[in-house]
Amino acid sequence: NLEAESRKVLSAGADWLHVDCFDGHFVPNLTIGPPVAASLRKALGEGPTLDCHLCVTNPEDYVESMAKAGASIFTFHAEATRDAASLVGRIKAMGMQAGVALKPSSGADAAAPAVEAGADLVLVLTVEPGFGGQKFKPEMMPKVRECRTRWPDIHIQVDGGVSEATVGMAAEAGASAAVAGSAVFKSADQAKTIAAIKGALQGALDAAKA
Repeated sequence: NLEAESRKVLSAGADWLHVDCFDGHFVPNLTIGPPVAASLRKALGEGPTLDCHLCVTNPEDYVESMAKAGASIFTFHAEATRDAASLVGRIKAMGMQAGVALKPSSGADAAAPAVEAGADLVLVLTVEPGFGGQKFKPEMMPKVRECRTRWPDIHIQVDGGVSEATVGMAAEAGASAAVAGSAVFKSADQAKTIAAIKGALQGALDAAKA
């Protein structure tokens, strides 16, 4: 039950709900789309942040429907658009925050047009998008570090294999947000797992400011 599981992790301390929207084309799997996001928003109310990651071939086609569904953050793939700046403008005009995602094969430069246009978040994937439960790739951390250095005032988010055991590497590289799926939903103590992940991120951010 999506509503029950969402409420459970929010009660355990999750700040955002990360909603993966796959179209079966940009990535092999077909998952949640605007109708399910809308149902989730209706069930949970206006409070929770719905962090929607669109692994879709034509993200421009989803801006209006995701806004109407109640998405808080609309993150598109740099590899999926020819005009990131225009897309960021459309997303923000619809009242959502804009994020730009990078596959493992894409460098930080691919995010630059979106960030320069006002994107609020860069999502660095440590795994190929499309499947859960993959292993964290430490070799993606230099990209995280480069993004943090170039864009110190926005969220740098890491997704893919994040757990209590791996979040420290992401935090040390400069991540300010982390997506943890399997590590949280399979945890026997979700509150403890979430607290550990959040603590590692905040601790590294505090140390960097000291």
